Amino acid sequence: MTIYPKQIMDALTTVRYPGTGKNVVEMQMVEDDLRIAGLHVSFTLIFDKPTDPFLKSMVKACEAAIHAYVGKEVEVEVKTRTLQAPRPDLPHLLPGVKNIIAVSSGKGGVGKSTVAANLAVALARMGHRVGLLDCDIFGPSMPKMFQLSDARPYSERIDGRDLIMPVEQYGVKVLSIGFFVDASQATLWRGGMACNALKQLIGDANWGELDYFILDTPPGTSDIHLTLVQTIPITGAVIVSTPQQVALADARKGINMYQNEKVNVPILGLVENMSWFTPAAHPDERYFLFGREGVKRLAEEMNVPLLGQIPVVQSICQNGDEGTPEALDPSTITGQAFMQLAARVVTQTDKRNLQQAPTTIVGVKK
Repeated sequence: MTIYPKQIMDALTTVRYPGTGKNVVEMQMVEDDLRIAGLHVSFTLIFDKPTDPFLKSMVKACEAAIHAYVGKEVEVEVKTRTLQAPRPDLPHLLPGVKNIIAVSSGKGGVGKSTVAANLAVALARMGHRVGLLDCDIFGPSMPKMFQLSDARPYSERIDGRDLIMPVEQYGVKVLSIGFFVDASQATLWRGGMACNALKQLIGDANWGELDYFILDTPPGTSDIHLTLVQTIPITGAVIVSTPQQVALADARKGINMYQNEKVNVPILGLVENMSWFTPAAHPDERYFLFGREGVKRLAEEMNVPLLGQIPVVQSICQNGDEGTPEALDPSTITGQAFMQLAARVVTQTDKRNLQQAPTTIVGVKK
C-alpha cells in the first residue's frame, strides 16, 4: 500500500475545528512537516494556546479521519505545537512577586474587600510596589471600589505569551473578573470554571515586580481558596472580622483553614473591622454597635497579632461607592487606621520571613 500526501490532506479536510465551521487545513493548523514512511504518517497540529480545550479531541479526530479515509492499518503520529508559550511551572508562576498576602474572612459582610482595597492603597502610599487580585469570581467588588467599572484590560505579547495587563489605579495594579463580565448579570459558573478563570488572572497576567500581592478572597472556605493554595505560595493571611460572636465563630474557621497542616499558611494577624461607630459631628465619641474588642480577645486566644481596629464612619461607605479608598487621605481617622494597619502588616511579614521557611504550594492529588 502506497500513501500519498494528498490522501492525508484530503482526509484532514474532513476534520472541523469546533465553533468555526472550518477544517484544520483551511485554518492552517497543519504544520508543513508531513512525513510518510511506509504505513507510518506523522505531522504537527498548531494551536494558539497550550490551554486550548479542543487540543486532545482534535488530535483524536485527525487520527480517526486518516483511518477512515486512508486505511485502518495506517500508523498515525500527531504532534502538537502552540503559538503561545506555556505558563511557567508551579511554583514559579510569579517570580517577580516577593510577598503574597491573602485577606480573608470566615463570613461575608464584615468589610473584607474594604480592608483589602485600603491595605493595598496604604502599602502603595508607603512606597511599595503593590498588586491586588479580586479573587471573588461571583461577587467582584474591586472595579467599583477603585473607580474602574468601565476599565477593560488589554493583553500584550511578552516572551511568546499573550498576557493580560493589570489596570493601575492609586499606585496599585488591579485585576478582577469584574473587568470581563457584565456587571448587571449574575456569573452562573460551576466551580471548575471559576477556578480556571482565577488561574488565568494569576498566571496569564503581567504582574511584574511586586513587593506585595494582595488577594481579596471570597468569604468562607471554598474551591477558590483551595485553588489559591494549590497555585501560588501564600506568604501569610490577614483575617478580617467584626466583633460580634457570630462573625468570630466563622473567623475561627478561616484561621483553621490556613493553619491546617496540609495548607500551612502563617496567620499574619487579625483585623477588627467596624470596631465602633463615631459620628462625624462628635469625632471623640465611640459607640460599640457590634460588641467590644471581640477580635482583640480572639487574637489573644489564638496567639496571633491584632493588626488593627477600624472604626465605622460614614465616609468609608461613601468613598467605597465613589471608588476613592479611605487610605488615600491619611488625615482622616480611618485613613490613619489603614496606614497603621499597613505598617503592621509589613512588620509581621518581615518577621514571618525571618523566622519561617517560605510557604510551599499544596500538592494536587490526581
